[in-house]
Amino acid sequence: MMTDPIADMLTRIRNAVRVERPVVEMPLSKVKRGLAEVLKREGYIWDWHEEQEDHEPAKRLCIDLKYGPNGERVIRHIKRVSKPGRRVYSRAVDLQPVLNGLGISVVSTSRGVLSDREARQKKLGGEVLCELW
Repeated sequence: MMTDPIADMLTRIRNAVRVERPVVEMPLSKVKRGLAEVLKREGYIWDWHEEQEDHEPAKRLCIDLKYGPNGERVIRHIKRVSKPGRRVYSRAVDLQPVLNGLGISVVSTSRGVLSDREARQKKLGGEVLCELW
């Protein structure tokens, strides 16, 4: 039984980037779909898509990871902020830029999953899911 599917997603991405895999797969959920969309909008991944195999009832989320022209990693650090044992919530005015704007925080708001920039712009707070740069 998995207690934290978001941490599992981040760990899969972290491990895949570390060994320079082009694609990483994981079970699909709405929050994971939103997180993948934020990563795409912010330029950390190329794209994402859903797959369903014939013999499996559940869909899978496939993320196409992004690397630089010489193979350098776009995602250098990815960390879970809010955990099941300690949820971290933040108001829009309290969301600080990560690494002076070089990184992002991903926030789950009432209007979906957004980056910290989008949440500040829309004046929305919520649960801080993760930070990455």
